[in-house]
Amino acid sequence: MSELVAIRPPQRGLPKSDKPHLRDLPLRQLQAWMAENLGGAPFRAAQIFEWLHRHRVVAHDEMSNLAKADRERLALTSRIEPLGVDVVRIAGDGTRKLRLRTIDGQAIEAVLIPNEGRGFTLCISSMVGCSLSCQFCATQTLGFIRNLSTWEIVDQVYRAQDLLVAHAEQARLAWVPRIVNLVLMGMGEPLHNFVQVKRALEILTDPRGAAIAGRRITVSTAGLVPAIERFAREGVADEIGLAVSLNATTDAVRDRIMPINRRWNIEQLLAAVRHIPQPKRRLLTFEYVLLADINDSDDDAKRLVGLLEGVDAQVNAIPFNPHAGSSYRRPSAERIARFVSIARRLGQPVHLRTPRGDDIGAACGQLALEEATPCT
Repeated sequence: MSELVAIRPPQRGLPKSDKPHLRDLPLRQLQAWMAENLGGAPFRAAQIFEWLHRHRVVAHDEMSNLAKADRERLALTSRIEPLGVDVVRIAGDGTRKLRLRTIDGQAIEAVLIPNEGRGFTLCISSMVGCSLSCQFCATQTLGFIRNLSTWEIVDQVYRAQDLLVAHAEQARLAWVPRIVNLVLMGMGEPLHNFVQVKRALEILTDPRGAAIAGRRITVSTAGLVPAIERFAREGVADEIGLAVSLNATTDAVRDRIMPINRRWNIEQLLAAVRHIPQPKRRLLTFEYVLLADINDSDDDAKRLVGLLEGVDAQVNAIPFNPHAGSSYRRPSAERIARFVSIARRLGQPVHLRTPRGDDIGAACGQLALEEATPCT
């Protein structure tokens, strides 16, 4: 079991290169880089941005409407190589887990979850490992290797969409399913990698690129209060949803299962959350992982409703997903149903999350890079 510290330092920094990775740059920064390094008409930057983020090219030569000389200069002065795809596993319910490889050899995971209607929800990572020590989460056992760069966050979306294209072609589908919802709930604490995550969101929501609507994106946090305040102050919360991983109704329990609570307790966390602007038609989300005999009592359900009084929020109740090395257990179906029933009866909207991809270690809290044979 890892040391119970609130926030762990990274073992290394972001990889350095003498050439910028162009998918690191929002359009305004790409325009500035082009003007300084290559010159040419300003519209060239917009063309290149579309190649990178709408068409998802992985080599400079694929930018077919640029002059050959421009492509050659770009190749000499910049990088656009993608993440590697090591393993793709497919669960019985259609969930797909991708193990991706960074240029410096680090492994991360992303999960494609089929929706009941059209399209997929994609869960992506923001770190290699995690800087926090939430005891019920498998990712924390990896330690904290490093943050992901902007392009490494962005490119998870593109590798996943390319996978959907390949599977559609293989199955001869009439249309290619798309990623319609994006959640930053994979490996890592997104708000502890705030600068890179914010820039990735700017790129992914740009209408000239992937054009994912901000209202379709949710960022999860375990409770870094200063970063939550920054999330609101810098306007990210105006479009992007926030999901707060609460998981306890008393400080004594939350201190034990989520050591971040020792830095910022439940009262401080909820005070910060109450100042977040809430866009129309969108509820704030609180995630609550149900752990047998830890946080699943009738009193916990009642206290949960009391804590969230006056907050326009939905609770996602998540039955614990077991993983190797964990001593925690999933509550019985009866206990889960009673917890949810009590909270609903007292007026709190609760959605009971159905485990997705738990047979391949892809469900909430299970991302731990276990060795596996690819499924195709």
